[in-house]
Amino acid sequence: MIFVHVVAMAFFLGGQMMLAFTVVPVMRAEPAQPEQIRQVARRFGVGSLIALGVLLITGMAMASHFQLWDYGPFQVKMTLVIATIVAVLLHMMRGNSHVLMGITFLLTLATVYAGVNLTH
Repeated sequence: MIFVHVVAMAFFLGGQMMLAFTVVPVMRAEPAQPEQIRQVARRFGVGSLIALGVLLITGMAMASHFQLWDYGPFQVKMTLVIATIVAVLLHMMRGNSHVLMGITFLLTLATVYAGVNLTH
């Protein structure tokens, strides 16, 4: 369960980093490619939603197994998860908002940090 959770997190965070730091800058250098950027973003969006679903299912299962629901640091992580999901949904509705992309990325990093802190 932990392995699947970590793989889904790696896809979600790693995909954001790959898009933001490599794919989009390279594709933007070619002005005639905005539709390709949108297609890549849509595909990643679908994968992101799947990864978020896997993260929610595995996270809830682990929280129940380890009885974390009332644990303060876990509740902080869940707050960050909810904020991240809201940011993702807003970004999907707004499209090309650099501010929402940045907020989503920062929330994802904070969520991963909170999750890592739960492991010790």
